[in-house]
Amino acid sequence: MIDRDIFFHIEQLVNEEHEILQLAARGELDDERRSRIKQLEGHLDQCWDLLRQRRARRAAGLDPGDARLHDEQTHEYYAQ
Repeated sequence: MIDRDIFFHIEQLVNEEHEILQLAARGELDDERRSRIKQLEGHLDQCWDLLRQRRARRAAGLDPGDARLHDEQTHEYYAQ
């Protein structure tokens, strides 16, 4: 996976998030979509973290391809 692919995936997730938030603004948010928003937020955080890891590895002269997607529990720990 390359940075461009990650950005494309982020864009898709953000578009879906915006669609759901528009439903919320109209009062049309159900439990399934509330749950999906939480999933999207977690996955977006993971993707941004992966990009940061890749950039840091590149800046350190290391292979950015060795960066790994952290699981949600690990990322929640970092976010605290």
